[in-house]
Amino acid sequence: MPLHKGPEQPEERPMSVNPFYGEANPVGGMTEAPPKHRLPDAPLPPMTAAQLVHDELMLDGNSRLNLATFVTTWMEPEAGVLMAECRDKNMIDKDEYPRTAELEKRCVAMLADLWNAPDPSAAVGCSTTGSSEACMLAGMALKRRWMQRNKDRYPAARPNLVMGVNVQVCWEKFCNFWEVEARLVPMEGDRFHLDPQAAAELCDENTIGVVGILGSTFDGSYEPIADLCAALDALQERTGLDIPVHVDGASGAMVAPFLDEDLVWDFRLPRVASINTSGHKYGLVYPGVGWALWRDKEALPEELVFRVNYLGGDMPTFALNFSRPGAQVVAQYYTFLRLGREGYRAVQQSTRNVARGVADRVEALGDFKLLTRGNELPVFAFTTNPDVTAYDVFDVSRRLRERGWLVPAYTFPANREDLSVLRIVCRNGFSADLAELFLDDLTQLLPQLRNQPYPLTRDKGAATGFHH
Repeated sequence: MPLHKGPEQPEERPMSVNPFYGEANPVGGMTEAPPKHRLPDAPLPPMTAAQLVHDELMLDGNSRLNLATFVTTWMEPEAGVLMAECRDKNMIDKDEYPRTAELEKRCVAMLADLWNAPDPSAAVGCSTTGSSEACMLAGMALKRRWMQRNKDRYPAARPNLVMGVNVQVCWEKFCNFWEVEARLVPMEGDRFHLDPQAAAELCDENTIGVVGILGSTFDGSYEPIADLCAALDALQERTGLDIPVHVDGASGAMVAPFLDEDLVWDFRLPRVASINTSGHKYGLVYPGVGWALWRDKEALPEELVFRVNYLGGDMPTFALNFSRPGAQVVAQYYTFLRLGREGYRAVQQSTRNVARGVADRVEALGDFKLLTRGNELPVFAFTTNPDVTAYDVFDVSRRLRERGWLVPAYTFPANREDLSVLRIVCRNGFSADLAELFLDDLTQLLPQLRNQPYPLTRDKGAATGFHH
């Protein structure tokens, strides 16, 4: 969430009210325009307040045309009805809302089965506000297990976490907030994510775990989780170090089980201690819901689980926050029930087909080089060909925004900061018809871009609303 400053001029002009909105107030006449940055003195009629807010929100972008976000932007109306019925239910109050709690429990069991837990009934897990919170919880469990194994050396020894430089920013936050050294495997050449052997070489007796990403936000590629576990197995044989793996499956953990069934990345690998995913990404639920699962109780130290009785009953909880609505958990259960394995497979395959098709068409334009093709996550990244000098990816992003499309342009991290790319995230709701409209707009922009004397987007940071 961005941090906001107060207005530089607190007494600026109040909001303008269309006379049509002005219902009669208790003393007669039209409602006065309310201020923008302080509470109004008197209440507004509900229609007036709603219309003022509605008018401001008209200036937001169209979420269906946002090709930057991984977050679900379309659900069935039936899901919306269920969510509306549950928006006043506090998810944390499991004694008061036992059926909502039961649906959460069922979702955890379904995910444990989907991710091939050795004993799904022994796996433990919880819902979260999203993958960022789930990653924080998983990181806390890794650190606490390390502390238990190293009681004689902690706190003198400083723990570290090994991961690729391409990890989502939540892992940088975790290391910062929980005082863990981040050991990052850099990108190199055309390798845009973690190298298993390089990750193993960064591990030592203070390593709490290694994070593998299924799939990277930078380009949509899967990291080789099985190869990573094999490298850590070899490390243990040589040194005795037993390093657990956490799989950040924010997106891929709800894609690979349906489309890449032969890919071994989950609890089938004994070294995988925990997995997270975002229900609000390819779990196909509106924000915000995520899931964190541990293969068994040993992987989640009991001391991290709090028990609270002041809401009634004996309520175990493991979360960074407390109160939150139950609507998204109910929507996740609805979606699991509604689609099943075959339904998820059909939806994700359709999305991947759209991604592959758009990637092929972008490549056929002749101006662009694909880094990925949507063959793993339904996501692909591309850059301009070396002979394109009149414009760059930031110009493309800026001009597409004029047509309503949000396509992020950004540079890669250390060791490949020379590489600037565009990335397209295909989600359920970005249909083949919408993809055709996008390609038409991109094609029509190219002649103008080719006629530029040089790249015109000077402020690269302002070219896109997307930042890692």
